[in-house]
Amino acid sequence: MYHPLNAIPQGKRLPTFLWLLAATIGLSVVFRLIGPFKPNIVDFELAGSVAKSSAIIGAWDTLARLQTCFNLGFDYLYMPVYSTTIALACVMGAGVVSRTGWKNLGVLLAWGLWLAAIFDAVENYALITMMYGSPADPYPQVAAFCAICKFSLILLGLLYAAVSLVIYIVKLSRAKLVPLH
Repeated sequence: MYHPLNAIPQGKRLPTFLWLLAATIGLSVVFRLIGPFKPNIVDFELAGSVAKSSAIIGAWDTLARLQTCFNLGFDYLYMPVYSTTIALACVMGAGVVSRTGWKNLGVLLAWGLWLAAIFDAVENYALITMMYGSPADPYPQVAAFCAICKFSLILLGLLYAAVSLVIYIVKLSRAKLVPLH
């Protein structure tokens, strides 16, 4: 199974990943500093109903609403960064495992991370529509559905990358323990 990130030469994957990881962490810190804080943006994403969405928007003062709008726009920069970071981790992880099914799962998850970014974009559109208008069906439900899909794909990608890293460390430690003849 192929993914466009496979085109990155083997020797350049780790440096590319580390740059992407640094960008992802940096942008994540910016999100944490921006707010809104209570209720936070994830509460809004997962509200799932007009009543809950209205209550969240109503709980925010003018500054929190501005923070939310900035956050939603800024997220469009973040989407390709975090999704490609985790996707590359999955592609790299697929190179570590030896079973074909697990390799294919890693590549499939890498595609899934880009799909997560698309879910994120649709989710943000629904949230922006509610911020600039008023919460109405189906926007809260669309946002919640997309958020759940996005978070699920992200968690699966991170889990795959973490398991692959453990496998890599075990293989590396076993290779060093092999006696030289």
